[in-house]
Amino acid sequence: MTEVFSFPESSGLRSWEDVMRLALEQARRAEMEGEVPIGAVVVSAEGRIVGRGRNRPIAAQDPTAHAEIEALRDAALEVGNYRLPETILAVTLEPCLMCMGAMVHARVGRLVYGAGDPKTGAAGSCMDAAALPFLNHRMKVTGGVLADECGELLRRFFKSRR
Repeated sequence: MTEVFSFPESSGLRSWEDVMRLALEQARRAEMEGEVPIGAVVVSAEGRIVGRGRNRPIAAQDPTAHAEIEALRDAALEVGNYRLPETILAVTLEPCLMCMGAMVHARVGRLVYGAGDPKTGAAGSCMDAAALPFLNHRMKVTGGVLADECGELLRRFFKSRR
């Protein structure tokens, strides 16, 4: 089943790939700062970027400073509300359980991720947190968007560290 992409033409976003490219920009910034290259953006239903984030746990000395959390914090400040209904969070790597929990609490409408994470992925790889029956919010999940490019950025980063 093919999903219909429906941002207004004026947004400049025509596909999930366009959205993921914005997250990849954030991932590259993280890499330049010596962090694991993971990036995220939060997009409003109208196609406006309301939040940006990149991995920053080293610089922030904060174990919760994942790209998704940073993007959610930025978006909440931008819109003036901790609830972000009908937004889309795009991230270059499948989120962990902590980040999935934050998205549920923020009421994100859709998660779009790039590379799957077979070690800690909580959007389908290790577990499907979005489908846990006791949660009071459901979000749509679209995975594998520019997965090769997102995964290659991480592989190159870790290879350079060995």
